[in-house]
Amino acid sequence: MRLVLASASPRRRDLLEAAGFEVVCVPSGADELETDSLSPDALALENAGLKARAVAALYPNDIVLAADTVVFFDGRFFGKPVDADDAFRMISVLQGRTHEVVTGVVVIAPGRGPEVFSESSRVTFRPLTDSGVAAYLVSIHPYDKAGAYAAQDDDGRLIASIDGSRTNVIGLPMEKVCACLDRLRPSA
Repeated sequence: MRLVLASASPRRRDLLEAAGFEVVCVPSGADELETDSLSPDALALENAGLKARAVAALYPNDIVLAADTVVFFDGRFFGKPVDADDAFRMISVLQGRTHEVVTGVVVIAPGRGPEVFSESSRVTFRPLTDSGVAAYLVSIHPYDKAGAYAAQDDDGRLIASIDGSRTNVIGLPMEKVCACLDRLRPSA
């Protein structure tokens, strides 16, 4: 069985390939929910489920993995920024503070019920000046990243500490993902 990643995320693909999985990427095209009425894990799991079901319908004989990562602080979600001003606002609000990153994962395998789990990490940003925020945003491409930042390329510029899974903050909690996929592999 192939592993089909219901995503175009190069970060998720890289994490899976680094763990030794051969991955086929298929963006789901599912419309993600954006609502403050759900908890962070409920929202991430709902969106991951939408993506997984859309792709599993096209690849019924393969293992389909979908994930959704949300950034949550002070009762608000920080999604992917819509423009440079939005990215600047997000980093400015989060700088010098600790926020939560939650990734919901749904794995659908033929002949089995879906595997559903989430992971939460706490991320603390360094304090930055406005010029520091602007310089950081110029150094990355923030528009495809929840919260407008890139943990995988940070090198301590923005992130002071991560309490929990670092790969979760990048987009996939690999410790839980690998354990799940190992359970689903057919025995030889």
